[in-house]
Amino acid sequence: MTHLPEITGSKLIRILKKDGWTIKSQKGSHVKLVKKNVMHFIIVPVHAKGTIPKGTLANIIKDAGLTIEKFIKMI
Repeated sequence: MTHLPEITGSKLIRILKKDGWTIKSQKGSHVKLVKKNVMHFIIVPVHAKGTIPKGTLANIIKDAGLTIEKFIKMI
């Protein structure tokens, strides 16, 4: 199994934008992303310091409909 990289919220948003997600809104340090023809949204924490915890990152990748391998290739 491929290991998840340490990644910031800002970098994660840039990667998700490559997959067609767009920013809908931001409330505090959390950004809401939507994608055309997808009935749900994704919340990405964009805290000033640190990286996204591995479990949170894995859930966001899954919710985005990506595999870990495809996600890593998009980096």
